[in-house]
Amino acid sequence: MNEVEPDGSGTAARTLARLALLCLAGVVAAVVAAGQWLLLLLGFVGLCLAAAGIWWALAHRGLARLCGALLAVAAPVAVLVLYAVSGLWPFAASALGLWVAALACARSALRRLRAPRATHSRPVRPPRRPVLIMNPLSGGGKVGEHALVERAEALGARVILLDVDNSPDPAALARQALAEGADLLGVAGGDGTQALVAGVAAEHGVPFMVLAAGTRNHFAMDLGLDRDDPASGLQALSHGVEIRVDLGDVAGRPFVNTVSFGTYAEIVQSPEYRDAKASTTLDLLPDLLVGEAGAQLTATADGRRLEAPHALLVSNNPYAQAGPMGVGRRSHLDGGRLGVISLRIEGAAQAAELALRGERASGITSSTSRRVVVEADAETIPVAVDGEALLLPPPVVCAVRPKALRVRVPRDRPGAPYTAPSVDWRRIVRLALDRTPIPAVKNQEQSDA
Repeated sequence: MNEVEPDGSGTAARTLARLALLCLAGVVAAVVAAGQWLLLLLGFVGLCLAAAGIWWALAHRGLARLCGALLAVAAPVAVLVLYAVSGLWPFAASALGLWVAALACARSALRRLRAPRATHSRPVRPPRRPVLIMNPLSGGGKVGEHALVERAEALGARVILLDVDNSPDPAALARQALAEGADLLGVAGGDGTQALVAGVAAEHGVPFMVLAAGTRNHFAMDLGLDRDDPASGLQALSHGVEIRVDLGDVAGRPFVNTVSFGTYAEIVQSPEYRDAKASTTLDLLPDLLVGEAGAQLTATADGRRLEAPHALLVSNNPYAQAGPMGVGRRSHLDGGRLGVISLRIEGAAQAAELALRGERASGITSSTSRRVVVEADAETIPVAVDGEALLLPPPVVCAVRPKALRVRVPRDRPGAPYTAPSVDWRRIVRLALDRTPIPAVKNQEQSDA
């Protein structure tokens, strides 16, 4: 993996690390200047109480939920009022601003220190008989909005529009297209549709391409495509390069992004979820969080056991930042490893710890694995595969197929924005104090996958 971007980024990283430490010193100075550091620390107490209140609001109903919601609002408001009355608000505001600046500098330092690893690409000839499968409703109608059908046909592609009213099978359509002579399969639609067609492409060894016409377009983002202009992905047909990426597998079904187990997967099974996400979530969460509903899970990741997680996220290559919903992005898609994030919060105290420590809280574990086995005390396990709700019999096995997918992407594309790893202050200190020159390594290409 490339350690440093070229053009003096090592020096810039050290400078930013030193600025981060200076900002931290400013935080300490603001607290000392206030003279009433105990009152300033009440801000952290307010944060903990707010997190505990949110937990009570999510994990209970009725009066307990109301009290939790009130606490979540009242705690930070009370701290602000206390600061205003005591005259500490200028010091508190200064300390908060310097802390935010310290985090920004630290993250920027890490971003320059560790550049994304470039994926090797090779030039290819344009396909002769490309077939693109498009969902006209995906992403709120991006296929029609960006005239993808007309533009694709103008480049010689055959377009298959999904008949969404009749529960189409994208994988069956892809196999039929291959039987009729297609030499490239593409998708303009959501990640779930992309995964099904990608599985067929990988099975038959034909190239696959993506048009960012879905709602979130996580896979397209990590491929470095322009999500604001789905039509730009069509350049892969005429001016494309080919890269190899991994493909996830859950119980024999392909996935390109994530497989979710536990609370989120249970909630999306509800028929009411699609039309009323917030109210359905609030109605189901209490029973799921206290263990009175839903399957009790046990996961094994390369022999390491994860007992009874509330939420379990398995991703096709790890995300740069740990989070139960897969926040952030993946620095590469060809590492041959699954990302595994487990979340369990057993009470208000752990909720407060999560608010203070983030992904380093004891309730979150983050690791990588080649194989994850999920078991449950039920006949079926609710699973969300790239956002699609499924019920699978246990044990559910998740694996990764290294570089199984040939992906055709435009030669000129924006590239995926690099997400720096979470701030590790020990690394920042070492970087700030290190006077040894850091060698620069030239990237193979701007866009990484």
